[in-house]
Amino acid sequence: MEHGVQHTGSIPFEARSRDLGVLIGFDGSEHSVLALHYAARAARRRGTRLTVVTAFTIGAMAHARLVGVPEFSEEKLKQEVAESVLEEARGYLKDYPGEVSYRSAKGDAAGVLVDLSGSAQLAVVGARGRGGFLGRVLGSVATALPSHAKCPTVIVPRGYRMENDDAADPFAPLESSKPVLVGVEGSAYSRVAALHAADVAAARSVSLHMVMALPPVEGALVWYPELAPTHAVYTQRRQRELENALEAEATWLRGHLPELDIITSVEIGDPVTVLTRASTSAQLTVVGTHGRRSVGTLLMGSVSRGVLLSAKGPVMVVPRLKEERLADQPHFTS
Repeated sequence: MEHGVQHTGSIPFEARSRDLGVLIGFDGSEHSVLALHYAARAARRRGTRLTVVTAFTIGAMAHARLVGVPEFSEEKLKQEVAESVLEEARGYLKDYPGEVSYRSAKGDAAGVLVDLSGSAQLAVVGARGRGGFLGRVLGSVATALPSHAKCPTVIVPRGYRMENDDAADPFAPLESSKPVLVGVEGSAYSRVAALHAADVAAARSVSLHMVMALPPVEGALVWYPELAPTHAVYTQRRQRELENALEAEATWLRGHLPELDIITSVEIGDPVTVLTRASTSAQLTVVGTHGRRSVGTLLMGSVSRGVLLSAKGPVMVVPRLKEERLADQPHFTS
C-alpha cells in the first residue's frame, strides 16, 4: 500500500472521535524510547489510548530462487522483526496503567504515521532513530511527519527527562511550573497553534507564554545609512504596535479559557532565535506548521523547521486544523 502525505485546506479535528489517542512511532532506538515515555505520559494525562506503531519496508529488488535453497518471505521476515520491536515496547510499558494498543505496518515510516495521524489526537516521535522511523540529523520522520500530519505532532529531544519524583509510578506526568511557550504572528494558523498551546497549558495548570518576534532592521542600515537616526524611534513604535496586537490576541484567548494565566512579550530578533531563547525556560514549545509567508505550501515554514532544530525541550507542531473557536478571532491590524 502506498501511503500518501498530501492534503489541502484545513483538517477536520475532533479529539473525542480520534480513537488511536496518542500515536507513537517506535523503532527501539534510544530516541524512540524517550518518545515512548513522553507519549505514555501524554496519553495518561489526556485519559486516552496509547497506540504504539512500528513500520517496515520491503525491498524492491526481486531475488531469483536458487535450487536447493529454501524459499523465504522477505515480508514475513520484516514482519517478525517489527513484532520483536513491538515486544521491546511491551516490555518497557509493562507497568503502564493505561490502555495500550500495538501495531506494525508495511510502508514508509513517515507515510504510515501520516495516514494514522488522521485518527490520532497527538502524534509523537523522537528526534532521531535507527533509520527506519527516524534516521538523519533531526530525522527523516521528525521532519516529514510534522509537515503532513493530520494532528499536532510532538518531537521529543534527546535530553528529555524521564525520571520523576514518584519512583513507584514512572509514567506519572511530570509536574513543572514552567510555562508552555507559543510563537504567534497574527494569522489564523498561528491562532490554531495558540489554541492548542493554551489547551495544553490549561491541562497542566501552568501559564501560557505568547511570544511575537520583531525582526531587527539593522541590515537595512548598511544600504540606507541615512535611516540610522530614526531607527530606534521606528523600532520602539513598531514594538508598541505589536504589543497592542499581541495583547488583543491574548484577550481573545482568555475569552475561551478564562482561568488561563497568559504572559505576552514582543522581542526584537529573528523569530527562530527569539523562540529558541525563550524555550530554555518553557516545558513545551508550540509552533504552527505555516506562517504568513508560507501560504500555498504543504511543507513546514522556515520558522517551524528552525525551532525544531534548535529549541530546548519538546516541540509541538500544529497543522492547519479546523477550529470552531476561530469564529470570533480578532483582526490583526498591525
